[in-house]
Amino acid sequence: MSDVTTLSAEKRDRAGKGSARAARRAGLIPAVIYGDRKDPLSINLDANTFRKLINQPGIFSQLLNIKVDGGDNSVLTRDIQFHPVTDVPLHVDFLRIAKGAKIAVMVAVEFINEELSPGLKTGGILNVVRHEVELSCPATAIPESVVVDLEGTAVGDSIHISAVTLPDEVEPTITDRDFTIATIAAPAAEVEEEPTEDGAEEEAEASEGDEE
Repeated sequence: MSDVTTLSAEKRDRAGKGSARAARRAGLIPAVIYGDRKDPLSINLDANTFRKLINQPGIFSQLLNIKVDGGDNSVLTRDIQFHPVTDVPLHVDFLRIAKGAKIAVMVAVEFINEELSPGLKTGGILNVVRHEVELSCPATAIPESVVVDLEGTAVGDSIHISAVTLPDEVEPTITDRDFTIATIAAPAAEVEEEPTEDGAEEEAEASEGDEE
């Protein structure tokens, strides 16, 4: 399970573009916390701290604790607005998570034991169908990844979600079918080019020339 990261933020008394621009000039990122049937809370985050966080994988599936005026807010990052040219974060939306809530999040797929796959060792190709899987899980127990073990897999095998061991109380949001995560495909066959009719005629003419 991923660790909870704590961030400190200051409450922003006024919403709107003017206060957001002022926050950015001060080296802060304007943000809002909403959800859990409570009023939205406008805040400012330290820009350098948050930039480091978003450069790590899994920002949208990582539970955060944002401290505002001494109070804790358990949140998930729901949207980040970036500058279209500089890619600097301009605004962040956080979803407030109620205690004991179960949520749907996208979790990255991780493949292990590729060196123990007979299919891959003989030249097979790992064809990843899903790089992420949407899971329903407790907000306090979000898996860091969906781990797929490739040991023993052969060319032609398909790895389905049923082959993955998920933690307790965690299940895929797709429940009506055993969907495929990846397959082991056969190596691409080298197709030998056949000579064209023009090429065959040229070869025949060259052969006749040699006989003369």
